[in-house]
Amino acid sequence: MSSLSGIRVLDLSRVMSGPYCTAMLADLGADVIKLETPGSGDDSRHFGPYSNGASLYFSLLNRGKRSITLNLKDAKAKALARRLADSADVVVENFRPGVAARLGLDFATLRASNPRLVYLSISGFGQGGPFADRPAYDLIVQAMSGLMSITGQPEGQPTAVGESFADVATGMFGAFAVVSALFERSRTGKGTHIDVAMFDSLVAMQSTALARLAATGAPPARVGNRHPVTVPVDSFRARDGLFTLVAPSDAHFKRLAAMIGEPALAEDPRFAGNAARARHEAELKKAIERWTTQHTVDECVAACGRAEIPAGPVWDLRQATTSEHAIARGLLQSVEHPAFGSIAMVQQPARFSTAGTAAARREPQLGEHTSEILRELGLSDAEIEQLKSERAI
Repeated sequence: MSSLSGIRVLDLSRVMSGPYCTAMLADLGADVIKLETPGSGDDSRHFGPYSNGASLYFSLLNRGKRSITLNLKDAKAKALARRLADSADVVVENFRPGVAARLGLDFATLRASNPRLVYLSISGFGQGGPFADRPAYDLIVQAMSGLMSITGQPEGQPTAVGESFADVATGMFGAFAVVSALFERSRTGKGTHIDVAMFDSLVAMQSTALARLAATGAPPARVGNRHPVTVPVDSFRARDGLFTLVAPSDAHFKRLAAMIGEPALAEDPRFAGNAARARHEAELKKAIERWTTQHTVDECVAACGRAEIPAGPVWDLRQATTSEHAIARGLLQSVEHPAFGSIAMVQQPARFSTAGTAAARREPQLGEHTSEILRELGLSDAEIEQLKSERAI
């Protein structure tokens, strides 16, 4: 039995932040019912890349869920959505603030008949505050949170992280909050409303930058791949590519100096202690690369290993996911799929010694489980057919 077996989640979210959250809950065995609009479904069903007409993007974000289509402009469909909420332990939505209330699917309305309900609202800037009504996309939040300002080379422009980091981070915080609220409910018997904002989530993840801001009062500047405080912690050029190394202490630095054949560097006043190394970082990097550029990436990483200095190659995603380590860890699971033949999926990465992650399952086809879910609510086949004819489902 998986960790969240027996927990039902009504997923009203779409695109990425909410679906990422609910996919994590499905990974842990929750029964996630994804409510979609008949005909079109979640917008992200129409986002590329595609394979045989199906969205790979949507597939990875909606693994392990069931799909029901309800036309929320129809009174009967709205009533069915509220019945689903009454049967749910958790509701997740990422509408702009106020939309759920207009649909009659907000926390205040739903808790009247389901006081044990855990209700998660995900939005760009939260349910309150001067920016609450602003539409938010990942790039906008990366820009406004300060993350872009510290990402990139010092001489370049602020740069976005190469993934929808605000959406992913918010989805993870949302999943954490839901599980925490379910634990609290097990003690009190009461549900709660959770407000998670993309902006808040990205600010909260910048621990090193926040520490630098508190220490100096000045906004942190971009430093490229190097660590803003500890030196040498950076990427370095080898003969055939880039690798990274981390020498976080004087002892590590002494071993590094010996490894590159320049033990005197450890006694050089310019590099005596981290603060001095930080002041002379450019000179130190030049000295290290005199050695590293004479060797391949593999040779540099191997030499660091012998010297007990943490190091690793700079890989692309294909190299990472096809590495012997990823394979040994079972990081990707192959799932049979009607459009793709099979697809490799990465589930939430926590490993449990007992119950935990459920077996990987593909995403639902649009409305695939509508009749099944409505039967679970007690509707007859005749009633379901009537709803179809009225275009309520």
